[in-house]
Amino acid sequence: MYSTEMWMRNEQKSLVQKAKQEANQQDILAAALGMRISGPQKPPATIWQPLKLFAYSQLTSLVRKATLKDNSLPHKYEKVHNFKVHTFRGPHWCEYCANFMWGLKAQGVKCADCGLNVHKQCSTMVPCNCVPDLKHVKKVYSCELTTLVKAHNTKRPMVVDMCIQEIESRGLKSEGLYRMSGFSDSVEDVKSAFDRDGEKTDISANAYEDINIITGALKLYLRDLPIPVISYDAYPRFIEVAKLEDPEKQQEAFREALELLPAAHSETLRYLMVHLKRVTLNEKDNLMNAENLGIVFGPTLLRAPNLDAMTALNDIRYQRRVVEFLIKNEDILF
Repeated sequence: MYSTEMWMRNEQKSLVQKAKQEANQQDILAAALGMRISGPQKPPATIWQPLKLFAYSQLTSLVRKATLKDNSLPHKYEKVHNFKVHTFRGPHWCEYCANFMWGLKAQGVKCADCGLNVHKQCSTMVPCNCVPDLKHVKKVYSCELTTLVKAHNTKRPMVVDMCIQEIESRGLKSEGLYRMSGFSDSVEDVKSAFDRDGEKTDISANAYEDINIITGALKLYLRDLPIPVISYDAYPRFIEVAKLEDPEKQQEAFREALELLPAAHSETLRYLMVHLKRVTLNEKDNLMNAENLGIVFGPTLLRAPNLDAMTALNDIRYQRRVVEFLIKNEDILF
């Protein structure tokens, strides 16, 4: 029969084991703090709790720093951190160097996409391996393309994939595809649905019977990108290539220009051009050839970076040529 004496013996064992675990934990934390504690002397309880919090912060920072260095290997979709000056409440430690962030205001910078906290001077040394957190990325439209695909761990933006799949399943033969506009309020509804529900958004024929609403939502997404699919950095080169007259030189030059694009942008452009090529294969029904699609998508995929109005106006014909050439030669260029 289970006696009181046996119960007391088990309780004593349990207390001894707990004391050993706490002592071991204190030794580990003391080591993290660089303290030497020997014998039965331990820090008083009044200072142990703050020391423990500090040690946990140091260990977290060291682990984060090790992760940053491990992740410095080349990524397919490399993304720089979106650091912004930040005022932290309470004590904070840099997640790169693990040192304290001194001051009462603007002690450091915080990545708006992944939440990484570092000193301003450390921010220049952090590898370009930002992995956006969905709690910081709260919308789909108007979100930077690489940020969105890394946050959702996809090859391309969900809007591009889902809209193109829907269009190809029921709209390739629709007359004036991409040239005709859907009802603007319905297009805005699709945008709001993607921002709210993400990949769970319903864009089927049951929800939106008019395929032009889906094409309008796709074009709006591409127009709303902070950095166009053909990025601002690559824009001048693409316009230069469009002006070339020799087809062979132009083809080689386009290959080189495509290498200037960020990986996520390049993959999105490839997928879109393959789709638009399929659209042209149904030209007899939809009346949309590569030239027509170039007119529609030229200003959407290429936007002039800080050019005067006259230069931007002159570039429109070259923007059209770029898209037209990419559609016709997608099987060779990508």
